[in-house]
Parts: sequence; structure tokens; C-alpha cells
Amino acid sequence: MGKTAIYPGSFDPITKGHLDVLSKASKMFDKVIIAVLKNDAKKGALSTEERVALIEESLKELDLKNVEVDSFDGLTIEYAKKVGSDILIRGLRAVSDFEYEMQLSQTNNALAPSITTVFLITKPKYNFISSSTVKEIAKYKGDISKFVPECVVRYFNNINN
Repeated sequence: MGKTAIYPGSFDPITKGHLDVLSKASKMFDKVIIAVLKNDAKKGALSTEERVALIEESLKELDLKNVEVDSFDGLTIEYAKKVGSDILIRGLRAVSDFEYEMQLSQTNNALAPSITTVFLITKPKYNFISSSTVKEIAKYKGDISKFVPECVVRYFNNINN
């Protein structure tokens, strides 16, 4: 059996930056699971089901055959153990992401020493994109097409009309 990596996150919504990281990970590992965090404490714009559906639709556009989508709650390391993976993928946009991601990686390693975090850097053209920024622009009916896949643009256009 080949190596499976987990790419965890809220993906609220998924962005082109996320997809860039995912595309890179799919070339490095036999299987990548996008693990969508169900976080009731964090009120997102989209439900878990909507986020999963948009990710699945985005994957069709990219034709990544070795990528699956799942959702989970609880600790990411427990989910990784459950699905038999010891690799977590984390995307970095800028130096400002690194401190938080390093702390998270070290915490995960303290809890589960067998877990390895692999950091993948987005292309420079995606460095400034965040799901929060996308939601803010969409809230005021701005053009988000440069930042997210077409299915996400359609989703926000439908809810804003």
C-alpha cells in the first residue's frame, strides 16, 4: 500500500491556493484525503456538507484521481490514525503563516510522534488569498473569480441573488 497524506482544513470556502497545494500533494503521494473539519464552534459561511460538495466539484475540474474528500471532527492526528496516515499536508502562503503552522506541527508531533507535517508553499500569485478575504469580497458582491474555482463563484452568486 502506498503513502496516504491528509490535507486538513476548514476550506470555508476552498480557494485556488488550497487547490494549488492539493495539486502539488497529489503528485507526491499515492493518495491524498482532503479532511474537512466539522467545527461547530467556528461559524462558517458554508455548512460542512456544502464545503465537501464544492471541494468535490472543484476536484472534477482538476481531474485529480488520487484525491478523496472526507469530513471529521476532533483532533486531526486522531483522524489521521483512523485512516492509516502518518502525513499531514499544510499549505504556506507567506512567512506570516509559518509561525502558527510550526507551532501546530510541533503540538501534533508531541501528541503523535509518528505524524509528519509536510509544508507546501503556494505559487506567489496565491500568497494573498484567504477564505476569509473571499467571504468578505463575496459578502459585498465583489468579483471572487480570481481567487476561487468556478463552482464557488456560482455558489456565492446564487446565495447573493
